[in-house]
Amino acid sequence: MAEFTSYASFGQLRSQARQLESQTESLFLSYSSFSQHPPSSPTEEESKVVKELEETLTKREDILNTLSRILDSEQVSSATKLHHLQRHKEILVEHQKEFIRLKGVVDYERQRANLLSSVRNDIDTFRSTSSSAPVDPRREADYMLNERTRIDRSNNMVDGILSQAYATREEFGRQRQVLMNIQRRVTSTASRIPGINTIIAKINTRKKRDSLIIATLLSVCILFLLFLR
Repeated sequence: MAEFTSYASFGQLRSQARQLESQTESLFLSYSSFSQHPPSSPTEEESKVVKELEETLTKREDILNTLSRILDSEQVSSATKLHHLQRHKEILVEHQKEFIRLKGVVDYERQRANLLSSVRNDIDTFRSTSSSAPVDPRREADYMLNERTRIDRSNNMVDGILSQAYATREEFGRQRQVLMNIQRRVTSTASRIPGINTIIAKINTRKKRDSLIIATLLSVCILFLLFLR
């Protein structure tokens, strides 16, 4: 009876997790639309979508933590449940990365639009101040060329920074996931096999003893060589 209650609770939470995953994907579609012709500052609608995304991702993380506790409380964890939980975690990580990427894209497009607007204003100011005097076409062309070069450099710099940030974050996330999996497996194995903790402690003690012996021998050899000189 207790096993059935645990399973029902696990299934209900999984259903909520799937619903929130679908909701997250719908919010991604809404948020990505703000990258097209964004205003100079975030609108109320955009801020609302961002808040909903943050809250949804947080809810999903809480649900997965609860699912993990349910599996930890079971004497024998089901391989199917473990697989479902691992898959939900992978999807959550992917959506978290996508949210960060979309935020970067929207911010980049907004900065780009603001920069272009600033350039247009500068051009209008330049033309208005030069209206009373003869306009030199070469001077205006040089000005436009310099502004275009500046924009291209800014775009390249932002692209490079974003690429490095995404690559670094992805690598850190992958390494953290690998370490967590290893630690979880070692802990699970140690708790199921009688006496494994004692064996691991003896191995660590023996390694420390061997390291101490090697360090002592090296020190003696170095002192002996120095004495011969």
